[in-house]
Parts: sequence; C-alpha cells; structure tokens
Amino acid sequence: MNQGVMTVLEILKYVIPGIVVLIATNMVVGRFLNSEFRQKQLAMLSQTQDVTIRLRLQAYERLSLFVERIHPRQLVPRIYQQGMTVTDLQQALIYNINTEFEHNLAQQIYVTRQAWETVRRTKEQEIAMISQIAKNLDPTAPGRDLHVKIVDYILTTPGELPTEIALNLINEEAKRILSYGAQA
Repeated sequence: MNQGVMTVLEILKYVIPGIVVLIATNMVVGRFLNSEFRQKQLAMLSQTQDVTIRLRLQAYERLSLFVERIHPRQLVPRIYQQGMTVTDLQQALIYNINTEFEHNLAQQIYVTRQAWETVRRTKEQEIAMISQIAKNLDPTAPGRDLHVKIVDYILTTPGELPTEIALNLINEEAKRILSYGAQA
C-alpha cells in the first residue's frame, strides 16, 4: 500500500473512536440536559400552581367577605345613623354596596365565571331589595323605618337570601380548589 493510504488509515484509527466517543457523549449529555430541563419545568409549574391556588383562595375569601358585608343583617346596622331619613339610609346603603363591589372588581380574574356572576347578581338583588322597600316608604320618614322594614323582609322571606346562596357557592368552589388544586 502506498504511504498516503497508510497515513489515512492511521488517522482514521484515531479519529473514528473519537467520533464514536463524541457521539455517545453528545447523546448522554443531551438526555441529561433534557431530563434537567423537564425537572425544572415541573418545579416551576408546581411553584406557579402554589401561587395560583393562593391567589384564587384569597379571591374567594375577599368575595366571601364582600357578600357577608352586604348582607342586610351586617350592612344596615353598620351604616344606619340616628337622624337619617329613608332616602339618606337608602342612598348610603346603595353607595356602600357599590363601593365595596368596586373595591373587589379585580377578584373576577381569579374566580370562575359562575362565582363572579353570582356575586354580581347578589349585589344587584340587594340594591333592588333596598330600593323596593324604600319605594314603599315616605322618603322623609326616619331611616329607622327602612331599617325595620329590611329586618322584617329578612325574617319573613322564605328560602335563602341571595347573599346566602352566593356564600354557599363561594364556599363550595373554595373547597373544590383546596381539594383539587389549580385544576379545579
């Protein structure tokens, strides 16, 4: 054989094992890096879900507090002051409900559409109830008259009040999140 072929064979004797080692190393390192990447993705997903669950639960907590605060048995005694007329009390109650609602608008991002719509409808029903009762009273009468009529309405209305229905739904959804995590 000639000298050129011998040189090429001699070179190949060293290069081919080097290429094989390089390919094998590349495959092992590639699998290792893919495995590490997947593990980091899972860790980040887990952290994200923990944060998401916390935010969602805080949103349900805030909406629960909102619904409790607009329940007539909580709202009327908190807002009513001596010397108010029916109109004064009605306006103060509606203003307070709307202000509380606006303060919690961002919570709709974290809760289900059903929960948010229930809370929104509850707010509207509470305002409508207050307005309807106030409409049947003399606007210049003492606010105490409206207070008494609202309490009578609460005590004589059969079934659950809108606020109680909303609270039940919020509680059920929060429990579902606690049980199933972010997938709920």
